[in-house]
Amino acid sequence: MRISARADYAVRAALELAAAGDETSLKAEAIAAAQGIPHKFLEGILGDLRRGGLVVSQRGGKGGYRLARPADSIAIADVIRVADGPLVSVRGMRPPELSYCGPAESLLPLWIAVRANVRKILGEVTLAHVAAAKLPDDVLSLTKDPEAWTNP
Repeated sequence: MRISARADYAVRAALELAAAGDETSLKAEAIAAAQGIPHKFLEGILGDLRRGGLVVSQRGGKGGYRLARPADSIAIADVIRVADGPLVSVRGMRPPELSYCGPAESLLPLWIAVRANVRKILGEVTLAHVAAAKLPDDVLSLTKDPEAWTNP
């Protein structure tokens, strides 16, 4: 699984909104500056998040963007899906759409297992968890293995 720049920026923008609180709107310029995201790129991402029902926007002097619902009800997976599509794909296809034969036949359950684990983690962790730096214990436990921090 690769996290695209678009998905990373979308999550970071959503985290800025989560940290601002339910009643505070932030302008795109402020989000872009705070997270070092190119403003024009962010505008497109915020539009997608708005169309996806994760953020709302308001025009005017006090306008800007805010989360459409509480941060504890928006999973990181929700943001990534809206910004970038399926969490796990193989050659641009979702695993259940694939078929293999011969010695590669067991690849399909492997890709399904990978997808299930990615969904479990990204679906469990909310914007509120990350914004408060309080990741769930089962997620944090995965980071305890020193191998998790190395690049093979």
